[in-house]
Amino acid sequence: MTVVERSNSPGGLSSAASSAETAQLVVSGGDVRELQRTLWVCAKRSPDRRFHALYDRIHRSDVLWETWKRVRKNRGAAGVDRVTLAEVEEYGVERLLGELQGALQEGRYRPAPVRCVTIPKPDGGRRPLGIPTVCDRVVQQAARLVLEPILEADFLEVSYGFRPKRKALDALERIRVAFPRGRCGSQRPTSATFFDSVDDRR
Repeated sequence: MTVVERSNSPGGLSSAASSAETAQLVVSGGDVRELQRTLWVCAKRSPDRRFHALYDRIHRSDVLWETWKRVRKNRGAAGVDRVTLAEVEEYGVERLLGELQGALQEGRYRPAPVRCVTIPKPDGGRRPLGIPTVCDRVVQQAARLVLEPILEADFLEVSYGFRPKRKALDALERIRVAFPRGRCGSQRPTSATFFDSVDDRR
């Protein structure tokens, strides 16, 4: 189970792959929480700052290990390659993360196509769901770990949608407390079916 290089051409696959025998996870970085805190502080102190060099943070060994733990905890189905989490553990997590780290460092990593399925909605309809491969989930989660603290620094305290440790019930509680005090304005923009109507071929 090597990290396959994919060309940027649609449907193109490269024959080259990481060598499973030589791929080792190179220890780099330190504490993921400390990295996130540092990024958040930098973004908060300098709102106009542009972060130009973050790619090397994504393939740090501590970031990859943390993302593996999160991917494993979330479980999830296999992607288009049909590789399950159990198969990754049988193959060797450290071995896979080493191959992934090498592919990221050398610029060889290419995401696989997303497996598309439809799942039932409570109203009786169906909605599309994309399932990335395990490797792609690790890389996506690594990018999220690095980018999220920077983006979080820009959010207002009154923002609740799709943020860590915040949920819709928190927003409702804030409204419940504020309403008797005479504050009664709120907005609820919705994008519930927006992505169902986006033409992804463009």
